[in-house]
Amino acid sequence: MDLAREAAEEAAAPGVVGEYVEAVPEGDRVVTHFFECAEPGYRGWRWAVTVARASRAKNVTLDETVLLPGPDALLAPEWVPWSERLRPGDLGPGDLLPTEADDLRLEPAYTGEDEPLPDSAVSEEMTERADAEDAEFVVSTPSRGAIAAVAEELGMRRARVLSRYGRNMAADRWDEAFGAKTPMAQAAPASCVSCGFLMAIGGSLGQAFGVCANEFSPADGRVVSLDYGCGGHSEAAVMPKTPRPAGPVLDSMATDEFPLHPTPSAGSVPTVADPASEDLGHS
Repeated sequence: MDLAREAAEEAAAPGVVGEYVEAVPEGDRVVTHFFECAEPGYRGWRWAVTVARASRAKNVTLDETVLLPGPDALLAPEWVPWSERLRPGDLGPGDLLPTEADDLRLEPAYTGEDEPLPDSAVSEEMTERADAEDAEFVVSTPSRGAIAAVAEELGMRRARVLSRYGRNMAADRWDEAFGAKTPMAQAAPASCVSCGFLMAIGGSLGQAFGVCANEFSPADGRVVSLDYGCGGHSEAAVMPKTPRPAGPVLDSMATDEFPLHPTPSAGSVPTVADPASEDLGHS
């Protein structure tokens, strides 16, 4: 025990080795002595010193000294690979997320050999035959004869696309967030399949999902299930159009008559005639 304590104090800093805990036999003439560790931050850890005595020997020798966690030691969480620690939303600007070559979510976008047929004019066999016969023309093998080049020319530039497993994972994830079983959909007056704000998507997933385009909906810009719904449904509560009075109509093509001597109305005071006009009338 004294030899073990001296070894522990030599390996540790002064005052770090605490009280003696126990001795555990490891085999014939091999014992491990445990001492408490008083180092801050190592709660529950113990210094383990293994000593042994050879057969027919009188002196005890030191095997090893190591710091080991005890039953109630404070330990760091178990290490998890980054691919399993990654969560949605962790990817930020400038981050690079590599995908494995055998990712189950992806599959090749096109199949077939990347070489032309043996009897094709651009095949290697036909080129060698033309060289052997000293033909007057030279057969070249353009790069556009490759399957990858043809796929790129047709617009299929993606080397890999979603596999069935990848599509099923995406569908389950979308349905869990914006599906028929969500509280919002349960309280909705109608489903998204009849909403005018639903934008259709292509592919096989378009038969069950779409994109919401209602800025007031909680799913705006998100992929939603056709069975999802919210209070912003376009046909759930259609407000009647507010009636407005017709605007004034001005007839600018006809003329308005304005009499020079309007007829006096009943009860009006008669006007006094001009004396000069009366004289002219008598004459």
